[in-house]
Amino acid sequence: MKSVAQRAVLVSLCIALSFAPICMAGPALPRHPNFVVIVADDLGWNDVGYHGSVIKTPNLNRLAAEGVKLEQYYVAPVCSPTRTALLSGRYWSRFGVTTPTNAQCLPFGTTTLASALKSVGYETALCGKWHLGSLPSQGPNHFGFDHSYGSLAGGCGPYNHRYKEGPFTHTWHRDERLLDEPGHITDLITKEAVKFLAGRLDPATPFFLYVPFTAPHLPIKEPQAWEDFDGHIQDPALRLYGACISHMDDGVGKILEAIRHNGHADNTVVVFFSDNGGSISTPNNDTSYPADDYSAMKIPASNAPFRGQKAQVYEGGIRVPALVYWPGPLTPSVVSAPLHVVDWMPTLCGLAGYAPERDLKWDGVNRWPLVTGQERSPAARTLYWVGPNARMSAIRHGDWKLVVKKGATSPELFDLAADPNETKDLAVDQPDRVKTLKALLAQTAARDGDAAVKAGASQDKE
Repeated sequence: MKSVAQRAVLVSLCIALSFAPICMAGPALPRHPNFVVIVADDLGWNDVGYHGSVIKTPNLNRLAAEGVKLEQYYVAPVCSPTRTALLSGRYWSRFGVTTPTNAQCLPFGTTTLASALKSVGYETALCGKWHLGSLPSQGPNHFGFDHSYGSLAGGCGPYNHRYKEGPFTHTWHRDERLLDEPGHITDLITKEAVKFLAGRLDPATPFFLYVPFTAPHLPIKEPQAWEDFDGHIQDPALRLYGACISHMDDGVGKILEAIRHNGHADNTVVVFFSDNGGSISTPNNDTSYPADDYSAMKIPASNAPFRGQKAQVYEGGIRVPALVYWPGPLTPSVVSAPLHVVDWMPTLCGLAGYAPERDLKWDGVNRWPLVTGQERSPAARTLYWVGPNARMSAIRHGDWKLVVKKGATSPELFDLAADPNETKDLAVDQPDRVKTLKALLAQTAARDGDAAVKAGASQDKE
């Protein structure tokens, strides 16, 4: 048996290796690559052309063809939790965050992805939706972003940029100063991101640009030109929804062009994913939004072929389109092993050469070897989800997934290798496996709430 000192040395070595930059065969990677992370809002698995949708997404299709497709990529089932995990490397429930919320999600002083990269010389910017604290005093500039622009709260009206009716209605800002300006929300976010990229003139200063679009979250209203772009779609609700997605896709294309035009393509990692699964048949007439910015139609998102939708921990709520693009270092490929939103902080920090001075309690791990194809047969790992207000939770180890519902008499068990659509509950047939996964779920959940925030604001829904 190893001594305490020997075990401590081994743990320290493992931590150091997990933070170290990843080396690849071939040309040496830049010491500090740039990072552009683009996040869609409520985009379903089957809402992109490269997964078979009738909605036109030519720029995402090109990224899929020329980059790395992550085909088992997981997020939280709703908005604020996914954003909490992205910026902390930890499961959202560690902070007591399980629902879309206007409350402050991260405690002041939290080491975020932005602040970590900033500490090693990165310039950091957010253009789009924050939704981790909807007051200016809780905004992105307090959590490591040098520049910030967009919505402090959740999904906003496309033209008036208002968030519902109530204390957080006025939410549009630049560097946490509220403002009013004309324009469609997708165009404004894109324009600000392109402007930021054009201003990066010093190649010695790397950057992290986070672009969380509000599309295709409701409320939706699109210029006629975008409905005409998807005019081949006969159903008017799907055509409007498709127009919103195609408009966002065009923004992605403009950002990619700005990266190329400004000489950053060889040194920039682009990541794209959705914050949760699509919202199926959700009414787009929520009257808590200002009346000029909603439609009486419904949102016809598609998570096919997976079961479930936004707010659920079935695959349709948490498994989303995801891509990584870096011409040269990354060649076109498909990664079929599981990745999770908590992995981005350790992965990008590893590429940037950031080593934390203390244990940040990351739940994620550096997955760059998997993205590059160096690691082709990863060991089985454990992944964990908590749904809104803990009504549902799930644990996955290897290919086996246990779903627990509050109030249900028994959990559900699925073999995702044989049944990725979760059509056959095997809990009765596999009692020992259920017992093992329930124990693992309890062990993993025991760390929840260890950094809970009590900001005094209500956890309003999106």
